[in-house]
Amino acid sequence: MTTDDPDPITTTAPGHMSKWAATAGSAWVRFSRCFNLGTHHRLQVLQRSGAVPAGVQVQRKPAHKPPAADPSYRRSLLLVVVLGLALLCALGSWARSNWHAAVAVAHTDLQRLAAINAVPLALALRDIGESLWEHVGREPSGNKFNSLIQLEHEHGVPRNPFINAGALAVADQLTAHSANARGKLLRFMSDLCGRAVQFDYAVAKSEAQTGHRNAALAHFMKSFGVLDGQVDDVLDAYFHQCAIAMSAAELAKAALFLANRGINPANAEVIVSPLQTRRINALMLTCGLYDAVGEFAYQVGLPAKSGVGGGIVAVVPGKLTIAVFSPELEASGNSCVGVEALKLFVERTGLSVF
Repeated sequence: MTTDDPDPITTTAPGHMSKWAATAGSAWVRFSRCFNLGTHHRLQVLQRSGAVPAGVQVQRKPAHKPPAADPSYRRSLLLVVVLGLALLCALGSWARSNWHAAVAVAHTDLQRLAAINAVPLALALRDIGESLWEHVGREPSGNKFNSLIQLEHEHGVPRNPFINAGALAVADQLTAHSANARGKLLRFMSDLCGRAVQFDYAVAKSEAQTGHRNAALAHFMKSFGVLDGQVDDVLDAYFHQCAIAMSAAELAKAALFLANRGINPANAEVIVSPLQTRRINALMLTCGLYDAVGEFAYQVGLPAKSGVGGGIVAVVPGKLTIAVFSPELEASGNSCVGVEALKLFVERTGLSVF
């Protein structure tokens, strides 16, 4: 542990958590050295992403000012590493003296984290099994995440479960196999997060009022017989799935079973089988960042799932999960600064599947 940390994190954990806690301590030392939040490193990430032009200096903010009130927050980054216990590090346009405020943001609910879509997929595979793949494929799309053109060419079957049409197919199957799919997903997510998460009903209502492209995708799929349920029911489940209010720390914690052979290290519960875990990670690696997935695999080399809300969750199998959040998006719908931070994380730590 570096001695200049204003808020050093100690890791103590009983029983089955001890391995994760020990790994957390080691990773935190490496992580804090790589991301010491000096001005140079903050600028390096922000400038490489295009969020801050070259030559611009990021000014130190008063320690008492919350990052959320900072006008530059839109171009800031929250990076959370979870290894059984949460290790929190804020990397963005506020100084290291703002550590406590950054931790507060880490535990603030962030709506529309579509990066959680790997979790409903796990639930569907656990409860439905391989028959899920009769309704959705496993190939990269190569097109925009909400493309209608590809669906027409492929008779209404989405390329993979992580584009919008594929997430609708997963929501359809969850709805078809449960009398209360929304409640079941919420309980599943709450169990993974370790607290009761809730829907943001205002966000879900907004999605329903403005999600015309998603409604078109669902009706198109229904016309080909790909959806089993009623379109309105499927859309309702999908819009609420996209409106689960979670913090970045909870997002990383919810995906932690994907780094641990399908087992939740917090309570040793088997979420999915090791084979299903490997296959979900494979899909995240090949399909998780929409039509930018190839470049991300080349630059970062980690299974990951992004969302247009600005969140990305990445997995280092056998070691950790990482959740990043920054709302500035690039053309493919992925977080600009989040992608750059993950690049830098892999460069400095060497943690990659390749």
